[in-house]
Amino acid sequence: MENSLNKSQRRRISGAYFTSIISVTLVLFTLGFLGLIILQATSLSNFIKENIGFEIIMKTNVKEADIVKLQKHLDTKDFVKSTEYITPEEASKRLSEILGDDFVSFMDEDDNPLLPSIDVRFNANWANNDSLELIEAYVLQNDNVKEVYYQRSLVHLVNKNLKKISIVMLAFSVLLLIIAMALINNTIRLSVYSKRFVIRSMQLVGATESFIRRPFVVKGILQGSISAFVAILMLLGIIEALRENIPELSLLTNNLTLIYLFVGILITGILMSGLSTSIAVSKYLRMKSDRMYG
Repeated sequence: MENSLNKSQRRRISGAYFTSIISVTLVLFTLGFLGLIILQATSLSNFIKENIGFEIIMKTNVKEADIVKLQKHLDTKDFVKSTEYITPEEASKRLSEILGDDFVSFMDEDDNPLLPSIDVRFNANWANNDSLELIEAYVLQNDNVKEVYYQRSLVHLVNKNLKKISIVMLAFSVLLLIIAMALINNTIRLSVYSKRFVIRSMQLVGATESFIRRPFVVKGILQGSISAFVAILMLLGIIEALRENIPELSLLTNNLTLIYLFVGILITGILMSGLSTSIAVSKYLRMKSDRMYG
């Protein structure tokens, strides 16, 4: 009879432990998936900003050597991501592709009215109107530059919308983090609840609180680690599936950033599980015997 009761109790404890791991895994997976979305959104934001730039239109009869010299000079600047020298012939070809051959057939190939230019793309931190105005003033100091063209309204609109999206996602992330902490805490408390009589028995034989708490916390940390690894494997599966079906996402995915995300999931799982276990055990260490049956 006693053996039967012990087996039943062990099954309940094992079931509670397994259920706890599944619950923590799902919570960590949800947090990790949100983190993945935020990282991809950040990469997409930088990708959009780095495709914002302007055209430096050169004056007529400027020597190609002077244009290349200016291009090389701009390449050394921190705010520049890339530059491209566009010859009048290349500009004519691009115009033909956009408007069609009929629209550019009137131009004489020997007397191309299009001017040479330098197409500049900026690093994401510089892709805003204030910075671009400073860069524009700097570029116009060159005597060979006729004008600088970029869409100010588009730059403002892009940055304004990206800022709004960032605020919404940040607020949602904080809310989800609070919910996740509450869910993990409740899950761990239920797991410890099934062992409350074990805690009381250890107290009755004279074990100290730290001695009783230690194995529970270690087991909680192990549980958090297992849950984190399972959540990471699930995220890796989703990432690979997305890469296969949407190859363009590879441009936005940074392996180093993913490593940081996975390390963050692991640390979150360990800290939350360990801390929640310690708090839950402390509660039952101080609980009166008559309340343990409630």
